[in-house]
Amino acid sequence: MSDPPVRDQQVAAEHAADPPVFMLLNEIAIIEHLARNRLERALPEGLRLSHFIVLNHLTRMGDGRSLARIARAVQVERPAMTNTIQKLEARGLVRTAPDPKDGRGKLVFLTPAGRAARAGAVGIAEASVCAVDHGLAEAEIAVILPLLRRLRSALDRARDAED
Repeated sequence: MSDPPVRDQQVAAEHAADPPVFMLLNEIAIIEHLARNRLERALPEGLRLSHFIVLNHLTRMGDGRSLARIARAVQVERPAMTNTIQKLEARGLVRTAPDPKDGRGKLVFLTPAGRAARAGAVGIAEASVCAVDHGLAEAEIAVILPLLRRLRSALDRARDAED
């Protein structure tokens, strides 16, 4: 069995051969996994990550989204999204209304309580991540963020083109 430094060098050499875009997406996936787990542990009692994702999506993209569109955006099956929306509605965090363009569909709207719950969760997320010395200055984040948004936008367009 090789000693750890030799093994670490072998692993690093194998990963160096990976395409750069794969290495980037792999790093993002690992960061997302670590941040997600940290946030899940920090969310208030009864607010699940799937709930926060919907509240955050509606805040970011705007009220009045169809349930089907939200499901597609967060890439879950429609029955799972229906369940999440029902739980959020029961807690008074969203309200639904019939979709005038689709008699069978529903539109989802944030309530003031939903906006407050999302804002509270963002505060918790910030405190949770800030507790970790991430080694990035605000100026570095300002450089990285537009690049990540461009990548996310390209992936959004690719997903939408497949639908």
